[in-house]
Amino acid sequence: GGASAREHAVYPLGAVRLLAPVLHPPSVRVFGDETSFDFANPAAIAGPEAEIAAPGVGLELRPRIGAVIGAEMSLGGFTVCADWRTRNATPPKDRDFALGLGPVVLTPDELELDSLVATVRVDDEERLRVSVEPFDWEAARALAADGTTLFPGDVLASAALGVVDDLDGSHAVEIHVEPFGALHQTVVPGGRG
Repeated sequence: GGASAREHAVYPLGAVRLLAPVLHPPSVRVFGDETSFDFANPAAIAGPEAEIAAPGVGLELRPRIGAVIGAEMSLGGFTVCADWRTRNATPPKDRDFALGLGPVVLTPDELELDSLVATVRVDDEERLRVSVEPFDWEAARALAADGTTLFPGDVLASAALGVVDDLDGSHAVEIHVEPFGALHQTVVPGGRG
């Protein structure tokens, strides 16, 4: 007990490595719209600063907003989601290798979902800037929960905000959405595919 139990060490950001805000989600559902979704690989979660090993050729990025299920199957928070895909595989195998999450999860009361702007930069060149379209998160959550149980940590990913393609080779990629900040990931060749 005592006051010393509340003291925490402070480290400079450069001295730490941020992990995905949800390391091992029980399930991941990627929505086309509020009425349909596909499952994605929960073992493929990649956090901030992760290297994305592209399998084969035809790599593309579909930025999304992700929701994290909280207590009692509620929407507990939101984050930035990088839906990495390769065109040399058919769904759902096309996205089986990486799904970026981060850098942080914000609670619903910390943001206004209707006023978000997403920017994707590849090697410091802006490739996409888009106002995030309204997404009915409650309808998506209800569909995901229909006939089953959602567990804390389950991830729901919104409809894609756009597509950034021609990502073969090595690239520094940043998805920036205020107030979340930026999810930085690096594409490297050489994944299995």
